[in-house]
Amino acid sequence: MSKLYDVIVIGGGPAGLSASLYAGRSRLSVLMLERAKDGGQIAMTSEVENYPGCLEGESGPTLIDRMSKQAEHFGTEKVYDEIVEAKLEGAEKVLVGKKGEYRAKSVIIATGASARPIGCKNEKDFVGKGISFCATCDASFFEDFEVYVVGGGDTAVEEAMYLTKFARKVTVIHRRDELRAAKSIQEKAFKNEKLNFMWDSVVEEVSGDGILDTMIVKNKKTGELTTIKADDEDGTFGLFGFIGYLPKTDIFVDKIELQNGYIVTDENMKTNVPGVFAAGDVRVKSLRQVVTAAADGAIAATQAEKYIENM
Repeated sequence: MSKLYDVIVIGGGPAGLSASLYAGRSRLSVLMLERAKDGGQIAMTSEVENYPGCLEGESGPTLIDRMSKQAEHFGTEKVYDEIVEAKLEGAEKVLVGKKGEYRAKSVIIATGASARPIGCKNEKDFVGKGISFCATCDASFFEDFEVYVVGGGDTAVEEAMYLTKFARKVTVIHRRDELRAAKSIQEKAFKNEKLNFMWDSVVEEVSGDGILDTMIVKNKKTGELTTIKADDEDGTFGLFGFIGYLPKTDIFVDKIELQNGYIVTDENMKTNVPGVFAAGDVRVKSLRQVVTAAADGAIAATQAEKYIENM
């Protein structure tokens, strides 16, 4: 029978690593389960400037590397496995992975969220080959190229303005006839001479010979289809999607309370199931940043310790 841990943390991003660190320092036995690699969304970020105390020139990977080593220093065990089923009721929680089963007295869910797909035909074929969801990661690949951004919220417009530092022209493709971004952000965007807009439009299809060079955009009001091709000298263009995130909570449906797919917690990171906590981007919250994820993880671990003491 597998070892019974005090705490199992699902997810190796800032929230999961912070939770593992705090639980380990409290002398609890901790297992962190991560599907792929540590870091979550921040691992794709080339520059981190807004995390308190970060080093000059800090990147997502360097920050996560230090967080991982710190968690391991305090005794966190780590297993790379994908959890496919969660049995959360009762005093003993059981997580079923593709490689094995894991048992714990408490569980901290820090599975995060992933970028919402643009939703066009052939999209998967061109992710990393012209399509991206991270401007800071990939902007430099499109220096002096044309770039298109899908979305109309704060993030989409801010990232579009960031991309104008690299691309010769950036066009925002938005499904409505006005932006949803804050007015202050819109004012800056409309003043940017390298920023253009395609209103009432969605990307229907993308194509290319191994790399993105063509897309079809549909006007939602008129039904008109516009084919956009890469400049002959460029051979490609960039297409960035910023239309929100999808929380990774599929295995928790009907197991814990969710709201629009996100886990509902109180201020102490407690879910509606005793002994189950959530931290980071996966839970309902107003701000999803590294600093808030780390804070969530610390709170969740502290509350898990109190829960175990009172069992």
